[in-house]
Amino acid sequence: MDLHNRTRAGMYPAHLPIARPAAIMSGRLPLEYQCSMMGARSMPTMRDLPTDAAPSGPLLRDYDPGPFYDEMFAARGGVLTPRSHYRDLAHHLAQLTPADLARASELANRSFLHQGITFTVYSDAERGTERIFPFDLIPRLIPAHEWTIIERGLQQRIRALNLFIHDIYHAQQILHDRVVPRRLIVRARHFRREVVGVDVPHDRYIHIVGSDLVRDGEGRYLVLEDNLRSPSGVSYVLANRRAMTHVFPDWFDEVSVRPVDHYAGQLLENLRALSPRPTPVNGPGPTVVLLTPGVYNSAYFEHAFLAQQMGIELVEGRDLFVLDNRVYLRTTLGRQPVDVIYRRVDDEFLDPLSFRPDSILGVAGLLGAVRAGNVALANAIGTGVADDKVVYHYVPAIIRYYLNEEPILGNVPTYLPDDPEQREYVLANLDRLVVKAANESGGYGMLIGPSASEEEIAEFRRRILNDPRDYIAQPVVPLSRHPSFVGDGSSGRAQLEGRHVDLRPYILTGNDGIHVLPGGLTRVALRKGSLVVNSSQG
Repeated sequence: MDLHNRTRAGMYPAHLPIARPAAIMSGRLPLEYQCSMMGARSMPTMRDLPTDAAPSGPLLRDYDPGPFYDEMFAARGGVLTPRSHYRDLAHHLAQLTPADLARASELANRSFLHQGITFTVYSDAERGTERIFPFDLIPRLIPAHEWTIIERGLQQRIRALNLFIHDIYHAQQILHDRVVPRRLIVRARHFRREVVGVDVPHDRYIHIVGSDLVRDGEGRYLVLEDNLRSPSGVSYVLANRRAMTHVFPDWFDEVSVRPVDHYAGQLLENLRALSPRPTPVNGPGPTVVLLTPGVYNSAYFEHAFLAQQMGIELVEGRDLFVLDNRVYLRTTLGRQPVDVIYRRVDDEFLDPLSFRPDSILGVAGLLGAVRAGNVALANAIGTGVADDKVVYHYVPAIIRYYLNEEPILGNVPTYLPDDPEQREYVLANLDRLVVKAANESGGYGMLIGPSASEEEIAEFRRRILNDPRDYIAQPVVPLSRHPSFVGDGSSGRAQLEGRHVDLRPYILTGNDGIHVLPGGLTRVALRKGSLVVNSSQG
């Protein structure tokens, strides 16, 4: 799911979900906030507080974990008990007032304002509203033993999906063996016949991934989407972590949180390794550029941020041209050969000679340069075939087929209306299911049955009957919840309330393996009771 690769107004107005940092702890959390960093009154440190008592205080007095899995608390015998890795943090929160947390939140917002950290929301009523990225100061903590499972599961999944994509564009053995039906692949919107038989550097199609995970009512992590095309949001992970270190400097001095600031360096190293041009030992390195749709794209801040962090050129399609199947960058000193393109433009807009002829975002002749092996793209053209939500249903089978392993991370159960028997079940239970268009992203083309009107259900029934291959259906997953700061802290009318969350870790693949950034972006459905945590929906 490409959260931000849109240049038109969105379909549905919605709220902008708050983001929180996900901190991966390498050991026990010796949390010790200092009151001076928040302008709060003097208070005891964590080592002075009891760790076996239920927390209270103005922020937590009325906290109700509800019937869902709560990331911070477990309700035992009617008593609110913090989970072991949250114990110190929960007791510290019990010492704070809404005004304390409001002041800290204001510091974070000022930091984002000064850095220009923004996000553009599209809706029916607005052509695009640029906002300061919203940020929830209550960190989500993931203990090392849980993270190890997530990390291993994502690495396994990316290995299998890369083999699958290579197979689809070459031997297609998995189709011959009928593990995945051929008809589903050839009708996938992001299957690119233009690159069948085209080799890519190191046989690696997937370079940057932003998988979406949820935790169900039993506390199990499930993969919701793989997001293999142009995943967005990692800049907010890095910015959030930086804001936390500014607002809570003493806490980060004490806590064993694994760092994330190596991401840009690792990404640049991986991109340079894709260069098809031999690089002299003492000569200049490969030329890497980041291709953006432009300043009106909702993720432009991220494009500029990553280019600046890597020290590479941020370019638009008009800055590049192709001559004799080689890509060049226009500069004031003349043309400069380009070896690697980190593209944040979707396949269909990359080359008007091969894909959409009306595209002004891409580079004419780019596909020819790719076919000739003179330029590398990350992610590779055609990677989106594995992002199809119908293909998602088969990922566990894909893992077994290529790796001969059982999946470490499970899928959300998925029904395929393309199958007549499953279609009958889906149509009979539309009011209880979540229905998604197979090739939409960002929360578009989706029906949440329990909250849908009769007219909406009837419309999706018509759509499914018209093109059953283009839809999937899933049960409503009771997403886990996390305490979020809601209300007006300056007036005292604020507290922590449970809100549904997801988790997006970011994965980089390179010559030295598959690396999962130790942390991620947790998106929060701020509206009470809402299960919508998608950033693109505002």
